Amino acid sequence: MEKIITFEDFTKIDLRVGTIIEVNDFPEARNPAYQLTIDFGDLGIKKSSAQITTLYSKADLQNCQIVAVVNFPKKQIAKFMSECLVMGAVKDDDVYLLHPESKVKNGSSVN
Repeated sequence: MEKIITFEDFTKIDLRVGTIIEVNDFPEARNPAYQLTIDFGDLGIKKSSAQITTLYSKADLQNCQIVAVVNFPKKQIAKFMSECLVMGAVKDDDVYLLHPESKVKNGSSVN
């Protein structure tokens, strides 16, 4: 473990399930990445940049449910504004997306 946080710190993180509705290449990114458009139901549509090109094709990601942090401030990446952080497990240089086992309502919270 690198840093210890309190339970109160953890409760500030808003993790939600969303469905990827659009995937585009992101040639301006420093490292290979996709631009994702994600539907979070009542929370709306948010965009994210994700360095997940080694394991996932654009077709694999279309309509795939993922888990993301939705309450970080927006972050500019090249000419793109990222509005959420897609979560994944990292092994070597690969990122394995976190997702629910079964389809759930977009915007569902993750505890």
